[in-house]
Amino acid sequence: MSQLSQRPEYDVCIVGSGAGGGMAAYVLTKAGANVALLEAGPEWYSTRDSKMLVPAYASPRRGAGSREKPFGEFDGCIGGWDIEGEPYTTAPGTKFSWWRARMLGGRTNHWGRISLRFGPDDFRGKSIDGLGDDWPIGYDDIKPYYDEVDKLIGIFGSNEGLRNNPDGIFQPAPRPRCYELMIKQACDKLDITCIPGRLSILTRPLNGRMACHYCGQCGRGCQTNSNFSSPGVLIKPALDTGKLTLITGAMAREVTIDKNGIATGVTYIRTRDGTEQHVRARVVVLAASAFESARLMLNSKSALFPHGLANSSGIIGKYITDTTGAGLNGFIPKMVNRMPHNEDGTGGNHIYMPWTKDNKKLDFPRGYHIEVGGGFDAPSYGFMGGIQRYPNAGGYGKSLKDDYRRYFGASVGFAGRGEMIPNDDCYCELDPKVVDKYGIPVLRFHWKWSDHEINQAKHMQETFHSIVAEMGGEVFSPMPTREREYGLAAGGTIIHELGATRMGNDPTKSVLNKNCQAHDVKNLFVADGGPFVSQADKNPTWTILALAWRTSDYITQQRKAGAL
Repeated sequence: MSQLSQRPEYDVCIVGSGAGGGMAAYVLTKAGANVALLEAGPEWYSTRDSKMLVPAYASPRRGAGSREKPFGEFDGCIGGWDIEGEPYTTAPGTKFSWWRARMLGGRTNHWGRISLRFGPDDFRGKSIDGLGDDWPIGYDDIKPYYDEVDKLIGIFGSNEGLRNNPDGIFQPAPRPRCYELMIKQACDKLDITCIPGRLSILTRPLNGRMACHYCGQCGRGCQTNSNFSSPGVLIKPALDTGKLTLITGAMAREVTIDKNGIATGVTYIRTRDGTEQHVRARVVVLAASAFESARLMLNSKSALFPHGLANSSGIIGKYITDTTGAGLNGFIPKMVNRMPHNEDGTGGNHIYMPWTKDNKKLDFPRGYHIEVGGGFDAPSYGFMGGIQRYPNAGGYGKSLKDDYRRYFGASVGFAGRGEMIPNDDCYCELDPKVVDKYGIPVLRFHWKWSDHEINQAKHMQETFHSIVAEMGGEVFSPMPTREREYGLAAGGTIIHELGATRMGNDPTKSVLNKNCQAHDVKNLFVADGGPFVSQADKNPTWTILALAWRTSDYITQQRKAGAL
């Protein structure tokens, strides 16, 4: 005990350095707190470590993916669905894949920067259609934080006045590319709302960061710090305050508590030598990702909390969701032999289609938005796979090369991203037998889509087909059948998992209160996707950032009041 008492006691210990952890570190250090930040992976800064401008042909692998970089050799994220020595398990009959990032900044190094606010209806779904649960907060509670996130990080877009797709404080949006203009023309004829994309990529300088130079390589990590990732935009400024102690290579194992049930810090395994270490802190903020934070709480058992820390409700691990996903590619003959021209831009959509429909006459609740792809992307491994399906294409030698040139940029892709309703068949728990290489029990997943999500995927496919047809195009593959769930992606593959430590006003039905503070442990908070009550059809990162900022402000207020 004497040795423990000699260690520094931090005001706050944060576990995880992604969107939620990075924002908590930024806000709390700016407010004067001494913060320790634990990250399981190594340091990685895109301004220093990115391979943004290395051409694929310069590598013997031509940019092909690997176990730790499944999205390509130059992808800016270290992690994946299969991490050596860190397994997870699935219940019989379950299809579920769990993506983990292992590096400073976590998944903010791997995403499309599509940054969407939840709308007013997204916080009160049960009141509208009777499904799921309402949030304990509404849009007006979080709007000021969305505004601050817009101003701090930067986002482009356009104010459209769409009721459940709130506007923001936008920088100018880039012009649509050629194929995107053609998609918009088709959508206008089909009465499908199509507006400029909303991405956290600078089109104007902001807070010492440069505007995007439109190389289109955001996925590799931005060397000019023009797009958002946590290390360059949140953690570096937090370090500059002198208030942040960054501890990388730290795999969190347990939140420790005292005899009164108050959190006292976090025990972690130092990955380079396997030794057990402990950080003392007056407040603990978990931001390790929705399911990793739940795992940590379930593994933090004690006489006071035999079923996991702050789990008197038994809700930890329940009500988990992932975004629904289905996709389709279409061949557009009028785009064959296009004049080569510069179609560079941001590393994502310059347009997107938000959900604006009325579900009353549809056979599924809630909605989805559509993301698009296509154009003259820089070729990499797997470029134009399946060219033999194009008219009179394929073969060998010069004729094959000519076909690649002729059909380059002549296809478009659509990806639907929609809302899943939480159900009782989807949850995670500790596997009673399996541990990871650090000796920490792993998660076991249970998963089952309901008819809501399957019917939604069917509607996605029908919409994609209608757009391709309006563009005069052709789809080479037949539409997936009901038996194939209309092409609905397996759980976890869209990498938007949420829930497991949801917030609510009733301590018997939720883990956290409306400030993301544990009902059972007053100095324990969660600042990742875990507190989400529902999914919405919007990508969750902007809401994770806004909620983390709101929670950090609450912690600061409570510390000043002497309550923490």
